Amino acid sequence: MREYGTVVSNPEGPCTRKFSFVIKKDTIVRKGQFVDVPVHGGKLIGRVNDIFKSNRYFTRPESVEKYESSRPMDEIFPVKNWEYLVADVTPLGVQNDDGKFDEVTFPPSPGTKVIEPDHAMLAKFLGLDENGLKIGKLPSHDVDVNLNMTKLLQKHLAILAISGAGKSYLVSVLLEEILNRKKEDGQIATVIIDTHGEYLSFADDPDYSDKITVFPGKDIRIGLSELSTGQISRFLPRLSGVQVRELARFLRQMKTDKKHFGVKDLIEKIQEDSKVKAATKDVLVSVLYELMETGVFGATSYPSTKELTQQGKISIIDMSSFVSSKVKQMIVAHLSQNMFNDRRDAKIPPFLLILEEAHQFVPETAKVENAISRGIIQTIAREGRKFHASICLISQRPIQLSTTVLSQCNTQIILRVTNPYDLDHIGKSAEGITREVQNQISGLRVGSGLIIGEGVNYPVFVKIRKRNSKESRTGLPLEQAAIEFSEKIKQNKEDAKSFM
Repeated sequence: MREYGTVVSNPEGPCTRKFSFVIKKDTIVRKGQFVDVPVHGGKLIGRVNDIFKSNRYFTRPESVEKYESSRPMDEIFPVKNWEYLVADVTPLGVQNDDGKFDEVTFPPSPGTKVIEPDHAMLAKFLGLDENGLKIGKLPSHDVDVNLNMTKLLQKHLAILAISGAGKSYLVSVLLEEILNRKKEDGQIATVIIDTHGEYLSFADDPDYSDKITVFPGKDIRIGLSELSTGQISRFLPRLSGVQVRELARFLRQMKTDKKHFGVKDLIEKIQEDSKVKAATKDVLVSVLYELMETGVFGATSYPSTKELTQQGKISIIDMSSFVSSKVKQMIVAHLSQNMFNDRRDAKIPPFLLILEEAHQFVPETAKVENAISRGIIQTIAREGRKFHASICLISQRPIQLSTTVLSQCNTQIILRVTNPYDLDHIGKSAEGITREVQNQISGLRVGSGLIIGEGVNYPVFVKIRKRNSKESRTGLPLEQAAIEFSEKIKQNKEDAKSFM
């Protein structure tokens, strides 16, 4: 392993919280790298927090100004010989002599050599799994970031970043890894709520198309005859207790008379009843007309949970045609509830539900009528791990995301986030984010991220690997989209001219 430098003594250490080392001449050490230092009882693993450059000839401003006013100092003194780099390190843990890892209880001694950690030991220390999902590499180390699927997903995952920071790209890499798993490694079913059609390219990729099923939003149906009164009431939160009781009575009658019925059938049943009060009847008919106008309610549900959840395959719910937030929430609430119920009864395989633009479906402060899907997502977040029902939240506005749900996501992958309110919200909902790490998040480049929580033993920065699947058309650069539109208009005119 390469030698990085030598531990030095200064007024602040070495101590168990931090230490510094002078970097060896002609050696490159970067912020974020891991280091290995011998200590009493084992090897200390630390992360470089910052790097400082020093030169004794430039420590006194008045002297520098005086000399530089006549001649450059490097012509007078051997200044380059006295320039050196110092790295500040935060100790993370210690590998004991018996190979186990423990907390830091003893500092390194001044004069101790600092080296690059053994790659296998570093991967084990960080909690990486050579048979896990490969999402990238450690920056500055040739170590694959392979994440154990159970640790990453069973207690839920959140992917947070500003728009354009690479959230969908990272999710695509994650989906490739899930699809590439063999039966003997354990395969799960994956369902994506795709609000902008960003994952439809998987269906056009010959390497993955046989494992992808796309369900267009216009084809989704919620079977009214399959819903309980409580489930319908979730879609109609404005109803009073009396109105809910009357609705329950009509539903019981309809289910006795017919096996399958739609909203229109229920409305006719209510209008024919002479016993119900006119005011109650008017309200029920009015709200049911609102449901009918959404176009998503029918006599039977489509797709079924068995069609949605197939081991080793991905189902994409294409919501890109919908504008109404309420309609999207209704669909998510219905599908999530059915999937959770069936998984709890072991009727379907373990699944991962991925929610793009998650703040639309589990908002923090919205009223009940504007957060129809929040309740069931919170239930899955709290109880899903017991039944192997996992969720992955993807959001560019963490501050608008339900704190209850976000705090249940025991692993978070954070790409670039710049809004101070979002950063503060992330810091409060996730353990292991120090002020130094929080500052680094805002400076992350596209293609880099921070993994914290259950999926790793310590916060880990990662360079996302290149995806193998076909990229989405929604990610086209603005210039390219404009050029293609101009070419399309031109072609249309030429076709029309040829026809004439």
